[in-house]
Amino acid sequence: MTLYDFSRLSEQVQYDTVFKKGTFLDIKVEGGSRFLLYALAKFFIEIEYCNNQNKIVAKRTFKEGELLDKYSDFTSL
Repeated sequence: MTLYDFSRLSEQVQYDTVFKKGTFLDIKVEGGSRFLLYALAKFFIEIEYCNNQNKIVAKRTFKEGELLDKYSDFTSL
C-alpha cells in the first residue's frame, strides 16, 4: 500500500488499517497529548491522542522530515 492508496481510504478504514496492519514504533508525551508513531509499508502515521478529551484528535501521514525527526534521540552537534 502506498501513501496515496492510504490517503484514498475512508478515515475509519485508515484507523483500522493502522491499528491492525501498522507496526507501532514509538510514543512521545508532550503536555496533555500522546503521539504514537506507526509504520505502514514505506510511510509513517502519527496519531495524536488528547488525554484531557480522552480521544484521538489528529492523524498525520508522512515519509520523512520534521514529524519523523522528533522521534529521534539524536541531537545536532
